[in-house]
Amino acid sequence: MTTRSDPATTVADPTETEVGSVFVSNYPPYSFWEMDQVPRALEALGRPAQPGTPLGLYLHIPFCRKRCKFCYFKVYTDKTGDDVRRYAAALTREVELLAALPAIAGRPLKFVYFGGGTPSFLAAKQLRALVKRIRTLLPWQGAEEVTFECEPGTLTRPKVEAIREVGVTRLSLGVESFDDRVLEENGRAHRSAEIHRVAPWIRAAGFAQVNIDLIAGMVGETWETWRENVRRTLELAPDSVTVYQMELPFNTVYSRQILDGSGSVAVADWETKRAWHDHAFREFESAGYRVSSAYTVVRPGPGGRFVYRDSVWRGCDLLGTGVASFSHVGGVHFQNEADWGPYLGRVEAGEIPIARAFVTDPAERLTREMILQLKLGRVEREPFRRKFGVDILERFAPAWDRLAARRMVEVEDGTIRLTRPGLLRVDSLLPEFYAGRYRGARYT
Repeated sequence: MTTRSDPATTVADPTETEVGSVFVSNYPPYSFWEMDQVPRALEALGRPAQPGTPLGLYLHIPFCRKRCKFCYFKVYTDKTGDDVRRYAAALTREVELLAALPAIAGRPLKFVYFGGGTPSFLAAKQLRALVKRIRTLLPWQGAEEVTFECEPGTLTRPKVEAIREVGVTRLSLGVESFDDRVLEENGRAHRSAEIHRVAPWIRAAGFAQVNIDLIAGMVGETWETWRENVRRTLELAPDSVTVYQMELPFNTVYSRQILDGSGSVAVADWETKRAWHDHAFREFESAGYRVSSAYTVVRPGPGGRFVYRDSVWRGCDLLGTGVASFSHVGGVHFQNEADWGPYLGRVEAGEIPIARAFVTDPAERLTREMILQLKLGRVEREPFRRKFGVDILERFAPAWDRLAARRMVEVEDGTIRLTRPGLLRVDSLLPEFYAGRYRGARYT
């Protein structure tokens, strides 16, 4: 491997789950996004899109029955029916404002993603009305994937049928754990009986893909409960399974308890979580699934696609709508107003509700795509050479050398592969590739 000088040192591999640990979803870190860059985001929206760049739509539904103690998303548990109706109207208005701009107007949607919060919090009637209005503004009949996140306890059979009726192809069920004591301790609203109650309705609806989410390392988890989680997931035979390792971003209930000393929070250490994660992958592989990323396993067949993930990780334009949502358009990152009042107020006044932004340069876009694609378990140099005119093996040679010395990666014939240990800790490895000014900075 070609080597060149690099003053950076190896990024520390933590042992304990400390406050501030994160799932890396973007680059540069969000903490560098600034209010004074908002005009640049508006400029990007005012320019026609780069030909050939796919566009996806994210719709944030921020309502939940309860707030999970590990949750770091913008969610609300205290809103009334009138609040929900007002928010749906604002979300539609925001899409209307954006759909008229040169960067968005007339572009087909490659995917649509209903995320949360809890999209399945909406009543069937509310969901049908919301989708009907938005599809008149940004039609998605040609979208390759429409994903909808669900919490089991919010589902009824008519609601499952409505979700399928509005065109959802991929239903993602937030199971997280099958152990009721673990669910209760971590603040989850549902219980295991509700998972099994909704499973037949979901199968009968005929979604192209059903995904189950699990979290390794929730407070109270043990080897016994984790093995049972994996076994019961296999019994449900989903098309794909997503396994996350529990993290502690700064703005969670658990993180606040740790920082202010108001509670004792026993989160499993990283070695244990990785062992649980590895056990799950091995059990799924034995059952015929294959590993498709650091977090996902899929069954062979058409139900194993992740259009949203693969498009975002390869640099598509992403239009994030709703309170606190993140977007990436024309090389510019931006985030909406992160609080209820400012978001609704600006949209209702006819304004695009962007609160902060960051203009990326070519080197940052290259790094972003490379580190995100590394989560797939392998990257190849040639696509980056064609797109960016850069040989990633040469550009990041010192980092590859450091990771190879730790047996985290293997490099051969222009292909970089993560070893299983590397795959299981990929988020802790990615800062190896950060530019110097972003290393050690707060992520959010």
